[in-house]
Formats: sequence, structure tokens, C-alpha cells
Amino acid sequence: MNTRETVDELLRRVAAGDPEGIGQLFADEVDWKLDWPDGDYAQTVPWIRPRSTRADAADNFREIAEHHVPGESDARVHAVLVDGADAVVLGEVAHTAKPTGRSYVAAFALHLTVVDGLVTRYHIYEDSLAVAQAFGVA
Repeated sequence: MNTRETVDELLRRVAAGDPEGIGQLFADEVDWKLDWPDGDYAQTVPWIRPRSTRADAADNFREIAEHHVPGESDARVHAVLVDGADAVVLGEVAHTAKPTGRSYVAAFALHLTVVDGLVTRYHIYEDSLAVAQAFGVA
């Protein structure tokens, strides 16, 4: 798959809630970055932690699902920009935090790099304050 096809398939699998399928689209080693302030969020927002492997990618999406109310999530992709191996996805997600029942909407920008049909870079920039407030961190 080329970059655009890989990104489209990743988005399809994320929308379908398929952590194992999502993981299959990642390389064995991944340059992973979450743009959050320094701190330990493991107790309240457990998916916000360092990751670097295909298995970590699947775990990330599994943990996100576990900590949100089923059926109360949505995502909107506003644009996908592709330049060679790099892609940027712009959009927003809406979820309800399971522990607090608080809903939130968070804008995001996702920078991906795709090599040989696999994601090798996953850098996500999101409205971490909205997420933190919904989970009672801020």
C-alpha cells in the first residue's frame, strides 16, 4: 500500500474499533510521540505513556476504548495531506470519559510516516487539556 492507502486503512480500522488490525499496520519499531505536558498520567489516562512497537500501538487503541463509554465516541477527519512517505491528518474526536462521565471534544493533528505500507512514525498533537479535564486530571 502507498502512504494514502495505508492512512485510509488506518483510519478505517480506528473507526471500526479494531486494535489488533490497527497494530498490523505498524512497523515492528515505531517513532511514537504524544504531545502532552511532562507528567505521570498512568493512573487516570493510562494510554498517555511512551510507546515504540507494533504491540504498543494495538495496546494504545485498546486502552483508549477501555476508558471511554462505549457508543459515546465520534471522530471527524477534516483533511488528510500526503507528501511522499509523510501524511498529516487533521480532525477532532469526541468521547465520554468512563471514570467521570464527562464528555469532551479534542482537536488533533496526526503526523504519520509510512514505509513499505507500514506506519513508522506516529506523532499526535491533541487538545490534552480537554482530555485531562474530562478525566479529572486538570
